[in-house]
Amino acid sequence: MFSEFLKSFGLRKRNNVLLSPLAGKVIPLSEVNDQTFAAGLLGQGVAIEPTGNKVVAPSDSKIEAIFPTGHALALHTDEGLDVLIHVGLDTVKLDGKYFNVKAQVGQSVRKGDVLIEFDREAIEREGYDVTAPILICNSVEFSSIRGNVGDTVKELDTLITARER
Repeated sequence: MFSEFLKSFGLRKRNNVLLSPLAGKVIPLSEVNDQTFAAGLLGQGVAIEPTGNKVVAPSDSKIEAIFPTGHALALHTDEGLDVLIHVGLDTVKLDGKYFNVKAQVGQSVRKGDVLIEFDREAIEREGYDVTAPILICNSVEFSSIRGNVGDTVKELDTLITARER
């Protein structure tokens, strides 16, 4: 009750930090060549132009969904973020080719656990954009979502800061 009272005055706001699930260059969602992601229709966040070939758990989390094709997954972090990690654009059309999922729905994972391995070079050779949108799907619960746009990140570097309302 007291924490709600303080919150009503704007006190005790917390920042939730999402670490990067991939290595690469961070770009704004607006630069993603897919209007659904670029417009933020699925949530706010950033995208990564990956330099590696794996997706790791950005936090201790529970896997909520994995697309059957292995190109995307959703997780709920212990910090309260609902995160969608989507490797590539239109990569659903590969029907799982070049993706190896290492997690399963309902599984609790630890920060740094490998969730998906993918063959970035092969996906690019097939003509697909490997840009990976990283979205906070419950972004309406936060007063701001700020990504480290322009940075080159390694796995588990700070990627997004979400400030509680």
